[in-house]
Amino acid sequence: MIELGYGVVLVDNFNKYYDPELKEARLHNLLGGGGYKLYRADICDFSAMRRIFAKNRVDLICHEAAQAGVRYSLENPFIYEEVNLGGTLNMLELAKEFKVEGFVYASSSSVYGANEKTPFSEDDVTDSPVSLYGATKKASELLAFSYHRMYGIPVTGLRYFTVYGPWGRPDMALFKFTKSILGGKPIDVYGRGGMERDFTYIDDIVDGTVKALQKNLPCEVFNLGCGKPQELTYFIEVIEKNLGKKAKKKYLPMQLGDVMRTSADITKARRLLGWRPKTSIEEGVGNFVGWYRQYYAKGVRA
Repeated sequence: MIELGYGVVLVDNFNKYYDPELKEARLHNLLGGGGYKLYRADICDFSAMRRIFAKNRVDLICHEAAQAGVRYSLENPFIYEEVNLGGTLNMLELAKEFKVEGFVYASSSSVYGANEKTPFSEDDVTDSPVSLYGATKKASELLAFSYHRMYGIPVTGLRYFTVYGPWGRPDMALFKFTKSILGGKPIDVYGRGGMERDFTYIDDIVDGTVKALQKNLPCEVFNLGCGKPQELTYFIEVIEKNLGKKAKKKYLPMQLGDVMRTSADITKARRLLGWRPKTSIEEGVGNFVGWYRQYYAKGVRA
């Protein structure tokens, strides 16, 4: 957005859900050239967020803040209510108060739950998420829709599908597998390797998000996925090839709150956003491994 001439205000609380040093390094690497304002604040703190809005002319909101992770929601359910619901409500209230012209927010493929019809379409019923995380993302969509209907705020929800790539979260499969394989430790392969995921590269996700901000449609939800589901076993093979090392695999049953397959119908995003993913899983995993080796050049860090 900075390169496109937008003034950018960032808000992040740099919490300890995963390594804050990685978050700081990511920010410095991607935005080290400046051109933005950074506030270290929590979206759950309405007063702090209101002060930020009062100091800055905000035309568009890109709401990417959330408590992520399906499995973490099993251990810490209340933080998902606080952040994903309360935080989103705060942002919508501020959008209303400060007459923001557009609101783009991150949703998730988790809203589809265990839908048997594939690929998943935005028109599918999403009333049966199988995880608390998915339920909070669905609830966020409903909050956004209600604010659009009541106050006319343009809202666009983006259902991201298994995002991966350099600077990714350490709790995601690609990061964990790479670390364990290099460290000679076994990897946990859930669903006994039969799961399929619509792995979507981070650059493609960013491109779709920027296009949604530029379009600023009245009220829409889009799938942002690669549109080519891959078996987990193949994903691991690609990682092994890039690392030049075989994984020790520990095959396990499905985890609570997980699903066997995700698959995105991206017809709508192509038609209305002019968006299409460009990065193959082979290229994307290669880019991640290259970044990982460089970032952790002194050895695998905890």
